[in-house]
Amino acid sequence: MMLTLEGTVEKSTLGMGAWALKTEQGTYEIMKNAPEGLLKAGQQVRVTGKVRDDVMSIAMIGPVLEVSGFEVMGS
Repeated sequence: MMLTLEGTVEKSTLGMGAWALKTEQGTYEIMKNAPEGLLKAGQQVRVTGKVRDDVMSIAMIGPVLEVSGFEVMGS
């Protein structure tokens, strides 16, 4: 099921480091195959994607989100 979420991109320092999307609904770990330009700390975005229940993560900061597209919301 595709989701649309709004939030802030953050870099986690846990383990080897992971990228996260902080939203009002919670924190999602951004899957490593993120679209170019998404992974910028502090960036406010609206993303579309799906939660991947079949993917494991060492960081375990939240559900793994496979992002299929995004738009920057402002500065």
